[in-house]
Order: sequence, then C-alpha cells, then structure tokens
Amino acid sequence: VQFEESGGGSVQPGGSLRLTCSATGFVFGNYIMSWHRQGPGKERELVACISSLGGTINYADSVKGRFTISRDNAKNTVYLQMNSLTPEDTAVYYCNKEGLGASMEWYHASDFWGKGTLVVVAS
Repeated sequence: VQFEESGGGSVQPGGSLRLTCSATGFVFGNYIMSWHRQGPGKERELVACISSLGGTINYADSVKGRFTISRDNAKNTVYLQMNSLTPEDTAVYYCNKEGLGASMEWYHASDFWGKGTLVVVAS
C-alpha cells in the first residue's frame, strides 16, 4: 500500500489549493478514503473522509464549508479542494484508506502513511 500526496505549497490567507493523492497496492474503489493533517506542534487529525463510491462524506468541523473531498475510482485518486484558507490550515496533509474494522461512523485510518504534502498559509 502506497500513497503519494501532491499539490501543497505556500498561499496567502483566503487562497485556495487542490491536493491530490494517488494510491496503489489495494483495490481503491473498495475502501473509504480520507485526508488528514498535522500542524506544527499538533497531533495528526482527520480532515475529511469519503465512502467507497463517494456517496457519503464527513468533514471535521474546522473545515466544513471550505474544503471539499472527492475521488476518482478509475484513477485511484482522491482530491481535497481547499478554499478560504487560513493560517490555522498550515500543516502537512496526508491521505489514507480505512483501517481494519473502520466505517464512516467510526473511522480510523490504516497504518500506512505517505510522506504528505506541506501547505503553508501566510501573508
């Protein structure tokens, strides 16, 4: 199982970025996918998750209305569109798939992590 995140960068407050995660090593369309982030001095947190066919999506309260998760099962890819970014969104962003026994209601990620992609929001 491998995840390759891309699309990070530096952006001013109020700006937008689109993150992309390419996944390999498992049957992508069978799994819930998620985005997580770890800010400076903070623990890694779940940002959003999307069900295997994309019909159900959950967001962390801190990103609701600003971030949009989507997936393309034909391309084994999950995306995170981030709008109205604030300095509090500064973090390394990671994607992952559901862990053993996880569900949309009780989501936890697998033990496999990629290198992530850094997002810096600063004026």
